[in-house]
Amino acid sequence: MHTPIQTIRVKDLDGVSVDLMQKYKDQILLIIIYNNDCLGCTGRAIPLAYELQQTYPTIQVLGIHADFNNREGTKASIKAVFTSGDVPFPIYIDEHHQVYDQFNAEGTPQWLLISEEGKLFRSIFGSQDNAQNRLYYAIENLIETRKD
Repeated sequence: MHTPIQTIRVKDLDGVSVDLMQKYKDQILLIIIYNNDCLGCTGRAIPLAYELQQTYPTIQVLGIHADFNNREGTKASIKAVFTSGDVPFPIYIDEHHQVYDQFNAEGTPQWLLISEEGKLFRSIFGSQDNAQNRLYYAIENLIETRKD
């Protein structure tokens, strides 16, 4: 199994630096790395993240908006993606796509499933049915291994 992830540094929507591994210590994390300009992200992945948050209340869902040149996220542009105008789970900003690079993301959306021990359990790229099925399977697998 992988060694624990030491840090995941991002900024909250108010520009305050946050280390997600400290803030959400000892919790199962499902992180979606996305970008507002990615239609698969906004059309499929973010609604799926919300659905997973409802289905698996023991998992902390987090969004990380990966900033790329001329595709940076602001508090207003990130909130505008949601019809309610409110974010349904905590969302952070990955300035200069450092977290995206840290996890060798294949593109957006990239899903990171992190165990309570802080270890990367699975990294899954995409929002199509195949990726969704792998994500559900990985979550079920991680939850089952906790019960043993």
